[in-house]
Amino acid sequence: MLADQPDGGAARVLGATDLADARRVCASDPVASVLAAARVEVAARAGLAASGGQLWGYPRTGPVEAVCWAGANIVPVVPSSLGRAERDDAVASFAAAARRLGRRSSSVVGEQQVVLRLWELLSRVWPAPREIRADQPSLAIDRAPDVEPDPGVRLSRPDELDLVLPACVRMFTEEVGYSPLSGGGGAYAARVRGLIAENRSFVRLEPDDHDPVRVAFKAELGAVAGPVAQVQGVWVDPELRGRGLAAPGMAAVVELTRRQVAPVVSLYVNSFNAPALATYRRVGFEQVGTFATILF
Repeated sequence: MLADQPDGGAARVLGATDLADARRVCASDPVASVLAAARVEVAARAGLAASGGQLWGYPRTGPVEAVCWAGANIVPVVPSSLGRAERDDAVASFAAAARRLGRRSSSVVGEQQVVLRLWELLSRVWPAPREIRADQPSLAIDRAPDVEPDPGVRLSRPDELDLVLPACVRMFTEEVGYSPLSGGGGAYAARVRGLIAENRSFVRLEPDDHDPVRVAFKAELGAVAGPVAQVQGVWVDPELRGRGLAAPGMAAVVELTRRQVAPVVSLYVNSFNAPALATYRRVGFEQVGTFATILF
């Protein structure tokens, strides 16, 4: 059983001089840590003030052994190489830091056991979540896909934002249960625009009965760090599902990403989403771990 430290304080807020240590911790499992590692990379390039959150380290003194990103999402990285007592202390210290900060993030996401225990400690003081997704296989591929890539899938262009953004909104609403544009949505639109500008947005466009063209398939690289690029936002227009677009589309994303961005392509998916799991496995993804997500 993980130890609880309700008055803990073993974590510390990391600064610029700690970023190399944070990178080292994330490098112990690049696939599992890519969400946090991507924020560390932003901090290294632009400074922690521009990174959109705080980076916590464990223990309070000495070399950093575990880290936790606290921004739009809480993302703990507690290496499995640590002893059980150290892992317990690290999770408890991050829970104590999160309690002090207050619930500002939209989710807690990361390696399953760490996230679920972190939430167990936070649930005593934080409001109830909208949903707990406790079993999310983490998949990765580091070779050519097993399916012939769709030649129609390509990078989105900046002048296609008016096509891509509505597709992203539809995907998000379908996946999470509310529109990302509620309350204005400027930050979400800026995020989509940024992914297009960074060559991390992929689309297949097709003619539509009502419009000249529509997004038939899309996906984004939501996090990139070191050797890993994590795919997010995979979506096929509901009217076109069942036509076999997903597997060749994902094969194209894998091929283009491995060629241009990173050698390892990863993603995570809800265990109950059997069609998606079957598609990813058909492409050649293999399970390398398990995530969990607490959604607020």
